[in-house]
Amino acid sequence: MNYIKIRFGGDFNHFEKNIEDIFRGVSPVFALSEHTWKPQMDIYETPGAIIILGEIAGVSKKDLVLEINRKAVKIYGTRTEMPRMNNMTYRLAEIQYGRFERTLFLPAPIDTDKVSASYLNGLLQIKLAKLPRDITCKIEISDG
Repeated sequence: MNYIKIRFGGDFNHFEKNIEDIFRGVSPVFALSEHTWKPQMDIYETPGAIIILGEIAGVSKKDLVLEINRKAVKIYGTRTEMPRMNNMTYRLAEIQYGRFERTLFLPAPIDTDKVSASYLNGLLQIKLAKLPRDITCKIEISDG
């Protein structure tokens, strides 16, 4: 059985990528590095969990990585291009290949000890348990 790689912690530096995407939209000349594509994602929320569904057809589980902290999920990997046949002329080429990356900021803090992920028929599903909001801690006050 192959497992999806999940890494915890880390600070996701999303500002650098966002600036790059803005300039790439103006002109390909402004591309600072290799182009990455962004898979389509849905985020659902229940009272106790956050569920992320990602459309990543054609990606092998070994080429898929999740990084998770209490505030965000980063999903990245590579979709390998299909081999081209000789004497082939493209009439339409919309499928994106190569490196992909998506960072999703979560609507509530999550418990990183209660995360599960599954991948079936090109759909990645991540279930994240929310941290309870009603936890209070008593702090002892010491003398000066």
